Amino acid sequence: MSKTTPDFLPDQIAAEVADLIAPGAGSLNSDKAGREKPQTVPLSLFVASVEQAPIAISITDKKANILYINNAFTQVTGYLAAEILGQNESKLSDKCTPRQVYYDLWHTISRKQVWHGQLVNRRKQGQRYLADLTIAPMLDEHGAISHYIGMHRDVTQAHYAEQQVNNQKQLIESVLNASPVAMVVLDSDNRIVLDNQMYKMLISELGYAEPALFFLDALQQDMGDLWATLASQPQGFTNREIRVEGIGRRGTRWFSCSGNWFCENGTEADNFFSRESSNYLLLTINDISLQRSQQEKLQMHTLRQLMAEEEHMRSIRETLLGAMHQIRQPLNQIGAAIQIMSQRNDSQNQSLKDLLNQVQARGEETLETLRRCVPEIPETAVTSVNINQLLHETMLLHSQKFLANGVVVDWLPNPVLPSVLGSANKLRMLFKQLIDNAVNAMNRGGCNERLINISTGVEHDWVRVAIADSGPGIPANQRQKVFEPFFSTHQNLGGAQAGMGLVMVREIVSQHGGIIEIDPDYTGGCRFNISFPCQQHSLGVSIHE
Repeated sequence: MSKTTPDFLPDQIAAEVADLIAPGAGSLNSDKAGREKPQTVPLSLFVASVEQAPIAISITDKKANILYINNAFTQVTGYLAAEILGQNESKLSDKCTPRQVYYDLWHTISRKQVWHGQLVNRRKQGQRYLADLTIAPMLDEHGAISHYIGMHRDVTQAHYAEQQVNNQKQLIESVLNASPVAMVVLDSDNRIVLDNQMYKMLISELGYAEPALFFLDALQQDMGDLWATLASQPQGFTNREIRVEGIGRRGTRWFSCSGNWFCENGTEADNFFSRESSNYLLLTINDISLQRSQQEKLQMHTLRQLMAEEEHMRSIRETLLGAMHQIRQPLNQIGAAIQIMSQRNDSQNQSLKDLLNQVQARGEETLETLRRCVPEIPETAVTSVNINQLLHETMLLHSQKFLANGVVVDWLPNPVLPSVLGSANKLRMLFKQLIDNAVNAMNRGGCNERLINISTGVEHDWVRVAIADSGPGIPANQRQKVFEPFFSTHQNLGGAQAGMGLVMVREIVSQHGGIIEIDPDYTGGCRFNISFPCQQHSLGVSIHE
């Protein structure tokens, strides 16, 4: 045996090791012919490598009695060679490892197979540690098991860290699943990587395979260019409300959405030095339908009063403007007569001319008095408004009128609409006038079927609204005249009412940068098509009376 071989390495094992380090196993060298041939590795090098290996190594006999240990074994267990040689490996066991584990261990190695697993061991000083152990049988020249070699390392800290990570993961999952708010994490390709129970409930309630994609699309439509700006900022966005029409078992729903982008370092081996990262979005979706419904009930009473007051004021305004319009016509005729008399220089009718001048002056004074009496409509704030919500509120305000007139409303909203920049009060008044117009048209026409169809949609950055009735319709030659002041098709049983209503409608549409037209292809009655630019395309809108 080599002089460098430890005294406690048995001769039999040393011989077996010497057989393993036979010529042909090791580095290459050249013979006299220049051909490469194996270089013999000294047994001392093999023994030194085992002695200095950073993993605890022990060799036992077939009964697990320890015959050899290396230095790392002493460092891990605390036992010196003189204290452990001849002892059974079971001396290291803490006895808390399940018996089934030992049964599997012996069953495996006795069949000449390698066993790998974890055992709870006890150091010489009594501290427990978790050992990651590999045991392999050593065979003699007849293929029979002669010894066992065991290699193990202390993985207590690694196990602790792994368990801490698992515990943190379970804690996070428990918190997420206990949250009353739907939460979902999406990667940069909008793939779902994590969600909670409330999010899974949304899947069944809304009928979408991935509701997060639906809300992402709605948020991007609502926020426009702001979405790309926020995506590059760590603070993200909070409490962006999305109204969802006619989806799920509970009808109209309101959701408050918040989102935060964050980065995660790559875990792949090829990212160890490059430190590449991936971007993720944490999206929270809070169902606030109940709160919004309660708010809506409280607001409707106030809204009815405000609408009634504004309608009364507009009625007075319309009446005065109508009177001024009626007075202006004869005054214009008187002015024309005075001009003709002046051109003729008829001195015989001077007294008549003076009288006409007096009448004209008094008429102008009357018009000025009426003009001062015309009430001003107060300016309203220009904000982001949801057309679906305004139409819904307007229909609620008309619910009694619908019942009283036997009108059925077919409400077909687009599930989600981008916001429109405008005055909520004026837009409500616009829709109210069109709905009143439709009800009055069907009443005058004596229609048996009284149906109003209201639908919304999105097309090329425009929000579309269609309001149709089953009345007699408007003749083609009058479709432009109905927007003129005080034009009426009442005698023709048309769809427009007398007065300033449709004039006001077109004015409000124009103030919002929109377009209104009577659909020439609609044959079931009359249909008004209104279009408004989406908020991100209507920044120059100026709303005033």
